[in-house]
Amino acid sequence: MSDGTKDDLKGRTKEAAGDLTNDKSLKNEGKVDKATGSVKDKVGGAADKVKDTLKRS
Repeated sequence: MSDGTKDDLKGRTKEAAGDLTNDKSLKNEGKVDKATGSVKDKVGGAADKVKDTLKRS
């Protein structure tokens, strides 16, 4: 499991817990964690494409 996926799952859990407990701060932390996970996945994917391109050269 990638770091991005872990952050996304952690974020979803925090966001759901924030919803259940009516804790806006926890819910916002969850949104930030989900966004962080998304960015990590995109950066990782871009890095993989660059590596593949360099290997072909």
